[in-house]
Amino acid sequence: MPGLLSDVLAWLVIGTFVAGAVANGRDRELGRRVMTAAWVLFAVFWLQLIPHFTLVHKSYIEGLLTIAAVPASLYAGWLLYNGRDTLFVLSRAVAAMGVVYLPFETIPALTLFGTTVPAPRGVLMESVAAQTRFLIESLGYTPQMIPGDEGYLNTFLWMQGSHRIEISVVLACTGLGSIAIFAGLIAAVDAPMRRKLRGLAIAVPIIYALNLLRTTFITISVGKQYFQWFVDEVLFLFGSSDPYMVSFFISDRIISQALAVVALVGITYLVVQEVPELLTVIEDVLYMVTGEEYDLRTELGLDGRA
Repeated sequence: MPGLLSDVLAWLVIGTFVAGAVANGRDRELGRRVMTAAWVLFAVFWLQLIPHFTLVHKSYIEGLLTIAAVPASLYAGWLLYNGRDTLFVLSRAVAAMGVVYLPFETIPALTLFGTTVPAPRGVLMESVAAQTRFLIESLGYTPQMIPGDEGYLNTFLWMQGSHRIEISVVLACTGLGSIAIFAGLIAAVDAPMRRKLRGLAIAVPIIYALNLLRTTFITISVGKQYFQWFVDEVLFLFGSSDPYMVSFFISDRIISQALAVVALVGITYLVVQEVPELLTVIEDVLYMVTGEEYDLRTELGLDGRA
C-alpha cells in the first residue's frame, strides 16, 4: 500500500469488521450496524487507493477493480443494513483476509531483548525471490541478485548492453493477496473443519506454485526484453516514456494479470467442490451485480455435501 495513511486506514477497516463479527455473535442488530460502518470505511479505503493503482502502479485491471470496489462496498453495506443477512459471511471473510494480510504489509522489523525479529514482508519477499531465482537458473539464465530499495535481497539485476534492468519481488509478487482471499473466505463460512482444511490444501499450494511461475516468467521476460512489441503504443497506453518497461507492461500488466483472473476462477471452482458454503458469497456478489437471486449449490449439484 502507498503509505502510513493507507496502513492506518486498513487496520481501522479490518478492526471494525472484526468488531462487527464479535458483536454479531452477541447482538445481531448491533453487529449489523457495526458491519455497515465497516463497509463504508472500506469504500473510503478503496477510494484513496485509486490514484496509486491508476497513476502510480499503472495497472488497468487493478485500477478498474479499485474504482469498482468503492460503490460495491457502499452497496454491500446498504444491503446488509437493509436485511441481507447472507452478507455477514462476506463481512467476516473480509475481516479474516485482513488479519492474514495486514501483518505482512504493515509490521516492521523489531528488536526484542537484543534479538532482531525481521519484518514478515521481508522474509516472504526474500523467500519468493530465492525460489524464483532457482527456477530462473534452472532455465539457464543467470541474473545477479542484489538488495532492493528496502534493503531486502529481492531484486534481480540484468544487463542489456550498458543498461541496468532491475526487477524486484515485492509483497504483491508473493501470492499473499490471493492466499489471504481464499483463507478469509474459507474461515468465514460455517463448514466442518476437515473440509475447510481440504479447501486450503487445494488453494494455497496452487496459488503459490502459479505465482512462482508468474514471477519467473515476468523476470525473464523483462530482463531479456522478450516483449518489445508495439513499443510506442504500449508506452502511450501506460503513460510511460521508458522503452525498457514495455516488456514489463506486456508480461505483467497484460498477460499475467489476465491469466491470474482465469486461474482464480479455476481455483474457486476446485475449492467449492470441497467447501460449497463459499457459494453463498458468490451468490451475494452475483446479486449485487445483476439484481437477481441464484442457487448455485443446486445448479452445481452440491446440495447434499455435509
